[in-house]
Amino acid sequence: MYRTFFSFGSKLVMSAILLIGLIGCVSTTDRKEAAVSTAPATERYFIFDTIVSLRVYDERMTSQHFDEVRGLLEQIDQRMNRLLAGSEIDQVNQAAGASAVSVSEETFKVVQTAVDYAAASGGHFDPTIGPIVDLWGIGSEHAAVPEDRKLTAAMQKIDYKNVTLEPSSHAIMLKKKGMSLDLGAIAKGYAADVIADYLQQQDFKSAIIDLGGNVLAMGAKPNGSPWNIGIQDPGEQRGQHLGTLEVVNKTIVTSGVYERFFESEGNVYHHILSPFTGYPVDNDLLSVTIVTETSMDADAMSTSVFSLGLAEGRRFIESRDDAEAIFVTKDHQIYLTSGLTETFNRTNDDYQLAE
Repeated sequence: MYRTFFSFGSKLVMSAILLIGLIGCVSTTDRKEAAVSTAPATERYFIFDTIVSLRVYDERMTSQHFDEVRGLLEQIDQRMNRLLAGSEIDQVNQAAGASAVSVSEETFKVVQTAVDYAAASGGHFDPTIGPIVDLWGIGSEHAAVPEDRKLTAAMQKIDYKNVTLEPSSHAIMLKKKGMSLDLGAIAKGYAADVIADYLQQQDFKSAIIDLGGNVLAMGAKPNGSPWNIGIQDPGEQRGQHLGTLEVVNKTIVTSGVYERFFESEGNVYHHILSPFTGYPVDNDLLSVTIVTETSMDADAMSTSVFSLGLAEGRRFIESRDDAEAIFVTKDHQIYLTSGLTETFNRTNDDYQLAE
């Protein structure tokens, strides 16, 4: 499973815009909390080839804070963007089949987490999917169906089990020449967590962090009530919702066939690629939304679960005590895991809640 990785200033790769809308901004203020106002301090960045929006509901938020957030985002991009020459992930990929490369603690953490999810999902999530991502080029001006012989050759280079990790030195090695780590299905979530950690360290308590649709609702609204997050209707333009979800201190991440795609000879090819077939995942799902506390985990789970499909994906989420999910199928049915039945509100009659 893959969603194209960000690239600061790159025109070659489009970001995975998840199209989750925020509804119901703050209407009142808890006067008992000093320095909190109803009007958020807001900043927008163009980075990771997408618009990153940050809204902090605290009068103490300054331009210096926003600049420091930008620095954190740029550091992640410079370390984990495989398309950026000289980045840590680029160095690992260039050394594939030859030697290990020591990376920063944060890059190692993200790669380790990605490999862990690959194992937990039975390979449906695979961070070594870079070779087939390059062939398809979805999100670029050169998207095309790959030639069979090229796709077959690229598939031989995909296997998370061929990633060797050495925690003591933060060293990563890809065993086969031509392998390519791609963190597009997890690193944007990690970036959201980094921003949240920074804001909490600055003693900010209420914020919305939106990295191109990866939404992290930090804390509650300033008046103490839950945030209302709109869940994108996968059949409509951005901002059209099929329902809303009440959350406090949660992250919401969606994978869907509508995010990025291209058409060729009457067929539509979306960007969520299968490590098993080399083609876009073909099942009964239009989208999967994950609700949990850590955005990096939500990012990885959304791609994993989409590839697993409705039945296996539900079992995967229900087996965990740290996550919930919303599944939307091609026949316009909405399936909720058990923890969301009281907080999800369907708002679109074109969809029905499944029993």
